[in-house]
Parts: sequence; structure tokens; C-alpha cells
Amino acid sequence: MENTGGGALLRNRRLESFLNTSSGQSVEETPRIFVKDKSSGERLRKDVYSDDDGWVSTIISWIRIVTCFVSMMVTTFIWALIMVVLIPWPYQRIRQGNIYGHVTGRMLMWILGNPLKIEGAEYSNERAIYISNHASPIDIFLIMWLTPTGTVGIAKKEIIWYPLFGQLYVLANHLRIDRSNPTAAIESMKEAARAVVKNNLSLIIFPEGTRSKNGRLLPFKKGFVHLALQSRLPIVPMVLTGTHQAWRKGSLHVRPAPLTVKYLPPISTENWKADKIDNYVKMVHNLYAQQLPETQRPLS
Repeated sequence: MENTGGGALLRNRRLESFLNTSSGQSVEETPRIFVKDKSSGERLRKDVYSDDDGWVSTIISWIRIVTCFVSMMVTTFIWALIMVVLIPWPYQRIRQGNIYGHVTGRMLMWILGNPLKIEGAEYSNERAIYISNHASPIDIFLIMWLTPTGTVGIAKKEIIWYPLFGQLYVLANHLRIDRSNPTAAIESMKEAARAVVKNNLSLIIFPEGTRSKNGRLLPFKKGFVHLALQSRLPIVPMVLTGTHQAWRKGSLHVRPAPLTVKYLPPISTENWKADKIDNYVKMVHNLYAQQLPETQRPLS
């Protein structure tokens, strides 16, 4: 079993009383697959996963999905009651929302059972703007689990209509924006940045703005740069690989594909200037393209 900082990360999550790490989600090395190559003989591939779509695999997948759904509804209901009690204390609601995410996200990943490797965990407790690529529902579970306490999310305003989860999101004092109105969205970003600075919080956002259909990196929106300019918080990229193979968009079949979460070193935004927004977006996007495997890089 390989541990590249993941053990320290897991110990820092306030979950040991809920799931013991020895029986929870393992952090291990991605299985290696050798592929024959005429020119070089045997070549090592780490980004290849072979599907198993047999009926046994499908049944196991359905059992896991149903178990995830039921478990999430239970924890969501419990924390919704806690949030109602804490309505007069907004910061405590944010904190409880993070604890809910740590418990629920880790539990869901444990149920799904995908091999998981975590790298760069020493950057996981920074006060920062965390960003992540997005290609699967599993990304949500990982973000819930692995972002630090004191982090608020930014989502589309329609999230409030998601049964239980959407109402809990709002009760947890997380932020919503109207993506159909660019002017209002930018103003919402500015308000979010002011709230983050005032309350000493971190942020998590998907810079692509939507989920990739095939796992390949999409163009980045400018919102995360506007947030950085307003808050001057560093940006910590979280690079997720393999999640698009484990749970594909539009599918209800979860496959045991190996996953990797890699935190990159914080990017300082102290000296960023408003007239170079496009440059910063391109720089961070290129950084992701370099870190992702070939199968997840954007097409030229």
C-alpha cells in the first residue's frame, strides 16, 4: 500500500469516530497495466481501465448506488435538523456543513470501494480557493470529504431544488449564483469574496462550470480568478483522475476504476492584476492539462 501524504490527510479529518481508517476507504497505488508495443515491447500504462459490464458487476453496482442514496438521505436528514437548531449562528452552520461533507463523502467513497490514491495532502489544509476538474458525480463525494473545515462552496442557484441535499446546502450557508445572468453572477462572486475574507473562510469551485461528458478537461470560466482578485487567497488546484471511468455521466453503473486526487502547491494571487484575467485562466488551465493523463486532456 502506498501512502503519499494521504494518511496525514485522513487523520486530520474529524471522522475517526464515525469510520475507522482500517476498515474505511483505502489509499493505495493505482493498478498498473502493461500494454504491448511493437517498437518498445512492453510499455507501462497507468491511465488505462478495462470495463467489466457483466451482470454480476451490474448488480453489485446497483446495490452500491442504492446504499449510497439511502445512507446520504439519512445523514442529510440528521444534519438538516442540526442546521435548523444553528440558524442564529451562520459560521457554525458552515462548520457543521463541512463536517457533514467529511462524514458523508468518506462514507460514500467507502461504499463505492474504488481504490484511491491521494497526493500532495500537505496542501489540503490551506486557507485558499480550492478548484477541481469535474467529470463525475464521484467528484462531489471527494470534494465533500477532502476540503477543510471552514470551506464554502459556490453552486448554481437551482441547487435548492435538489431534494434534501439542496435545502441542506442553503442551510449550511453555502453560496449560490445565477449563471444565466453574467452581470449578476460577477456581483455574486464579489459578495462571496467579501464574505470569505470577513469570516476567514476558504472556497471550493469547479472552474469548468459544468461536468465533462467524456472526462476531458473543458475550458475554464473566469469566476475563480475574480474570486482570487477580490480575496487575494491562494489557489490550490485539486486534480481528479479516473472518476469519469468509475461513474460516467448519464450512467447508473459504478465501476471499480482506480482514482487519484492530487493537490498541487498553492498558487499565490497577491500580485495578480485585473487586466490579466485571461492570462491567469489560461495559465491554470494549462497546468491542469499537464497534470492530467492523456485520456483526460482537452482535445487540441
